[in-house]
This record gives sequence, C-alpha cells and structure tokens, in this order.
Amino acid sequence: QVQLVESGGGLVQPGGSLRLSCAASGTIFNVYAMDWYRQAPGKQRELVAHITSGGSTNYVDSVKGRFTISRDNARNTVYLQMNSLKPDDTAVYYCKAVLSPTTSTLPYAYWGQGTQVTVSS
Repeated sequence: QVQLVESGGGLVQPGGSLRLSCAASGTIFNVYAMDWYRQAPGKQRELVAHITSGGSTNYVDSVKGRFTISRDNARNTVYLQMNSLKPDDTAVYYCKAVLSPTTSTLPYAYWGQGTQVTVSS
C-alpha cells in the first residue's frame, strides 16, 4: 500500500524559514505530479505549490518568491522550502502525490497526514 509521510513542521517566528518533506513509500511504478496544500482554521484547503515529474512548477500568488517546491525522483520525495514566513502562512500543510502503483494501474491521488506550521511571535 502506498503511504506518504510528512515531516518538518513546527513553530517559527515571522520572517523565519522551514523546509517540509514528504516521502512516498510502498509499491510505486511512477509518480506523475506532487502538490502541497494547506488549510488554515476556518478556511478551505488551498493548493500552494505544484510540481510535475519533469520539474515544472506553479505557485499560488500569495507564496510566490517565498516558497520553493522541489522533488527527488530517486527517493519519491517532494520538498517545500518556505522562507520569509508570515503569520498568514499558519496552517496544516498536506502533500499529495499522483502516482501509479504498477504498470497496469491508472494514476490515483494519495495524501499525507498533514503537518502543522505555526508562524507567530
């Protein structure tokens, strides 16, 4: 069974940095795309960053220039480097991978458990 395990969340002061990691494990044939989402209290979950297997990236406007998504294809791992953090970045961050477990299965979306990021003085 495929499992996504996240790490790197925590408490930081405004202007600080964190790096989130999410590793996919289990039976995996190919990972097509990986995303980072976040959900703040009382708000809907939003897409923060997206990266394809070829390395193309997209970001929500509010994090452009501050966040960087990257991936290590050999380790099936996606990262989110977060710099110049603001209190509005406080949320639970979730990773999502679109992947095929075998050569004969269609791609499915798999989610991590979420990791808390708190930006506060």
